[in-house]
Order: sequence, then C-alpha cells, then structure tokens
Amino acid sequence: MAEMNEQLKKQFFVDQLSQDQERVIGDINDYIGTSVANNNHAVAIIQGAAGTGKSVVLMDLVTKYMTDKRYKTALVVNHPELFKAYKDIAESIPGMRERDITRPTPLINHAQKNHWRYDVIFVDEAHLLLSKPEPYMHYNGNNQLTDLMDLAKIVVVVYDFAQVFQSKMYWSKDFLYKTIGNRPHKLFDMNFQYRMIASESQVKWMDDLTAEKPLYPFPNDSNFEFKVFDKAGELYDNIVQKNKSVGLSRVVATSGFPRIDGRHNVEMDSFSLPWDEWDPQRTHWAKREYSIKQVGTIYTLQGFDLNFVGMIIGPSFGYDAKTDSMTILPEKYSHKEIFKKRQDKQFTKAEFKAFIANVLNVLMKRGKYGLYLTAYDDSLRQRLLELYRD
Repeated sequence: MAEMNEQLKKQFFVDQLSQDQERVIGDINDYIGTSVANNNHAVAIIQGAAGTGKSVVLMDLVTKYMTDKRYKTALVVNHPELFKAYKDIAESIPGMRERDITRPTPLINHAQKNHWRYDVIFVDEAHLLLSKPEPYMHYNGNNQLTDLMDLAKIVVVVYDFAQVFQSKMYWSKDFLYKTIGNRPHKLFDMNFQYRMIASESQVKWMDDLTAEKPLYPFPNDSNFEFKVFDKAGELYDNIVQKNKSVGLSRVVATSGFPRIDGRHNVEMDSFSLPWDEWDPQRTHWAKREYSIKQVGTIYTLQGFDLNFVGMIIGPSFGYDAKTDSMTILPEKYSHKEIFKKRQDKQFTKAEFKAFIANVLNVLMKRGKYGLYLTAYDDSLRQRLLELYRD
C-alpha cells in the first residue's frame, strides 16, 4: 500500500475533527442512510466558502462509504489536479478502489451506456460540473448534475458559489435548486473557518477587496503573515525563501499579462516566469519541485492548500481614486473561456466581473499561513503599499 503524501494527508484528513465537522458528518450520514433506503434520487448539498474544511468532511464520508462493499459508489471531480490527488489518496486507503474515482463525463457516458446505477455518488468541487453541452469535452448532455442524479439514489455535492468563474460551469444557488427540481434535497451549511489561521476580519478584508469596496489597512489581529511588495521580483525572492524554510509556497497570478516578444510569461519589473503547465504526471502542480519556477493559476490550485501564497494581481484589476477601491476591468482579462456565450443564459457585465473577482478571491485564500501581495497596476500597487506602511 502506497504511503500517502504528507501534504495530502494534512489537507484531507485530521487527527481530531472539530465539533462542527462531527455534527455535519453525523447529519449527512443520517440523510444518506434514509435516501439510500428510499431510493429517491436525493441530493445532499455541502456548502461552504474556501477554508471551511469541506475536503475533510467529504473525505470522512468517502472513506466510510467507498470502502463498504454493500454500497456501489463513485467519487467524481472535474478538476485534473484534484483528480490526481484523490487517486493518490485511494492507493493509501484499504478497500478503496482507484477506478471508482473518475471525472464526470466518463462516468456519465459509461453508466448510461451500460445501465449502471449507484447507491451514492460523491462530487467534490461540484461548481465545476458542466451545466451546458460541451461536445469537445465529449459531453453531449445538458447538465452533468441532472445526469448524476438520475444515476444514483443520492448524490452528495460540495459547492462553493464563490468559486464559479466560467460561463460553461455556471452555477448559482437559484440555478442549483432549479436543476434539482422536485427531487428531495437538504443543505448542510459549513459556515465556520477552519483552514486558514487568518482572523475573520482578515478574511473579510480579502472579500471586501475583490468586492470593489473602499480600501482600508489589513487588520493585524492574528498570526497570519501579510506583506505588500512594490516589486514582484522581491515578492518572488521571499516566496522562494519561505519554500525553503516551510515548503509549499508558490507564486500565483490572475490573467491579463501581455505577450512580450512572443513570450507568454508573467512579466513585471525584474520578475519573469512562465505560467503553470498542464502535466499528465500523477504529482499535482504544487508538489512538483520545478513549479517554484512557474506561476500558478486557478486551474492548478483550486481545491489545494499552500503554506504561503505570493499573489500578483494582474492587469485586469485597477484602482479608482474617487471611490478608493480596486476596480475590475473585464476587457483586460485575457483568458476568454470565462466569457463564452450560452444559449440558455445572457450574462451581465456584473456577472462577468464576479467571475474575475472570484478567481482572485480563491487564489488569495490558498495560503494557510500567509499572503504576500503585489499588483501589476501602478496606482493600485501604490495604494496598497500606502495602506500597508501606515
């Protein structure tokens, strides 16, 4: 049996569950038991923001049901890096079959073709399920959650609506309930902070920044380490040092950096590094040694913890001196997947801005112990520095 990587173990398992986590797990267990007995295609919704310990709760449930031969189960995740992590974990848990961990499209296609039915399907990062046909991804249905509900006695889904940032994976609370329709469902709300050592007021500062609210100094009321840098090169040097001393420290950025001499790097002052690359190897991005020489994105880091994150706020964020707030500039956001049109929904500029804000919000909260910050826009960076130095 492969020994589980220490970092994965820390993220997905804890020696002692909190009382809040134990209560949620107990309630969901009761609901799963009733739903399997009734065979009524129910949905259990685990909802919580980044850092509330959703992964720990889900892993407790997954381990219980997916190692019990009385149940036909599957774990579905539509995120390539997280998929690799769950495959790693499966190797270390006696009785769990790696083949029962899959991406949603192959599971749906195979199950429909072979008339398979499940007792329980678990879905992590369910806000990444496709909510429209995507033939180039070999998905021809209309909504992956609808298909999964049809296949299982109960689907247990983990949602964070603040992590929606593509039109093809659009989810809102209203849209989720519309998709569930008249099927039985129950919401399990995890509104308690668990992962970060940041205080509530520090997390609120990050939320206020991305909500374009007036800026104010970062609260200094916990051991969470916060720094603002004038130079991205200096931020990177500090992250490299943190990576040497405590490990799992990486630089990340939002989209919009211009190509320079054909290079699609993140370039700012003395800093120039390539974006992260998709890699078919099993080790996920943050664990690869060479990823310290790349810039992480939402696509490699969603669902993963770092110890320290070096956040470069890209060109699609500016500063408005009148409102003293950060502004979101969709026209400068270069990753166009975010703006793809849908036949069933027209997106407003505000909704597209929310997608972009969500990307920054999620990336800033990847660091368990600290956030190092800089911004490409000169005015925004200077204002953040002023507030930091006051």
